[in-house]
Amino acid sequence: MTDLVPANGTVHWIGAGLSTGSGLTRLCETAGRVRLWHRTEERAAEALAQRGLTGRAEPRAYTLEALTADLAPGDVVVSMLPAPEHAGLLAACVDRRAHFACSSYVSDAVLEQVPDATEAGLVVLTEAGLDPGIDHLFAHSLVAGAREAIGEGTAASYRLTSYCGGVPAEPNDFRYRFSWAPQGVLNALRSPARYIEDGAETAVDRPWEATRRHVVEGEAFEVYPNRDSVPFVDQYALPPEWKPRTFVRGTLRLEGWLRAWDAVFEELKRGDDDRIAALAKELAATHPTTDADRDRVVLAVCLEVRGANGRTWTGSYLLDLVGDEEESAMARCVSRPLALGVRHILDGSLPPGLSRAAETAARSSQWLRELALEGVEFTLRVSQ
Repeated sequence: MTDLVPANGTVHWIGAGLSTGSGLTRLCETAGRVRLWHRTEERAAEALAQRGLTGRAEPRAYTLEALTADLAPGDVVVSMLPAPEHAGLLAACVDRRAHFACSSYVSDAVLEQVPDATEAGLVVLTEAGLDPGIDHLFAHSLVAGAREAIGEGTAASYRLTSYCGGVPAEPNDFRYRFSWAPQGVLNALRSPARYIEDGAETAVDRPWEATRRHVVEGEAFEVYPNRDSVPFVDQYALPPEWKPRTFVRGTLRLEGWLRAWDAVFEELKRGDDDRIAALAKELAATHPTTDADRDRVVLAVCLEVRGANGRTWTGSYLLDLVGDEEESAMARCVSRPLALGVRHILDGSLPPGLSRAAETAARSSQWLRELALEGVEFTLRVSQ
């Protein structure tokens, strides 16, 4: 294995949008040096002041060229930029021998560069936010618990559901508040979804048309499949002897969301990119998020396994957090696990190459313990 490039303690945090929360503060407490890159140096300085970090991190005006010129071997680049920009950032990291971290799904453009990054001794940490991120930690932990209870090599069937959503803490008529870019929310709804239902792969072009009622701790929500769930069967290391009856990763919304968004769906069906971009701006203006609003994040992951030997096991994790005056629940849940992952790059405990959050049960358990100490609270229920 290629030797790991030692992290030198310098962290470059790129972007200070809605998901940049107290994770940045945690890094200012642990990293040797932090630089916050934003659209202008003034905007970066304002973002630091808002978080009480003036003098604890250095504001910088972001361009890819300016960042690249500032990188040194062993630096860590943390991207809060849209996923399409990650490939360019990673290329700069490989060229300058810097590590890379983000909370987004791995794109093909990023995946193509992983061999070069691995050969250079660099960590490429992805999917280390909320969803994807904490949901992976919950899933790995549940699979490990089920393996121990059911037994290795035992035939079984299982149901795994993983639903996550940012919703208003106080329900409104729209049944939603935008906790990330409105255009990103709409485009996610335009992406086909693939999942497993009744033991067979199922695909839908319009995910909202597969919306169903889902009860969590006695509260009714609406959920729909998101992206491609099927590859995660292997990523979560479910035993090949276990056959999925249901396997779906999806989005959670307040009850009544489907009806409230009916007019939005009609626009999405037409599929006009310019109109969708305009609609995103209209919705943001019509349904603004004010300083008085509080968001709520709900992440519910459940695994039910029934073994051919008669053993059954059910485990579920629930994260249910409400934002406060200091930061939104979404910002906390995205930025703190990402900052935790960066700290593990800094301490040298992540190997060179691609890591999607914590990819083993043991490391997931460690990260979950650390996140609980960081104020990201959740509950685990097990029955057998």
